[in-house]
Amino acid sequence: MTEAGKLRDKLFFQCRAIVDDGFGNEVSGDWQTKLTAAAELIPLKGGEPVLAARLSGVQPYIIRIRSCVAARAVTPAWRAVDARNPSRVFNITAAVDPDNKNAWLDIMATQGVAT
Repeated sequence: MTEAGKLRDKLFFQCRAIVDDGFGNEVSGDWQTKLTAAAELIPLKGGEPVLAARLSGVQPYIIRIRSCVAARAVTPAWRAVDARNPSRVFNITAAVDPDNKNAWLDIMATQGVAT
């Protein structure tokens, strides 16, 4: 599977805070970092949908991280931000446990789309 030496990137996993707007309504607030993790970024290369996405300026990735309680809470409502380059933002589309052993999480994400 994955070795620890391949986890070369550091990502912040963020979700929107729910805040009160002052009138008793709950609205989405700013992004809050809930998890910082070492990750392996695997760009997807082949397939017609992947090629079409790259033509429109979107690059799909698989983000592989170690599984933990906080990591298993990641949903498509979250985003990942590169800790070394904050302008690099990944929109999360799915998170799965590839071997059903809770050792690793594979997170499908796209870079280049609005979050």
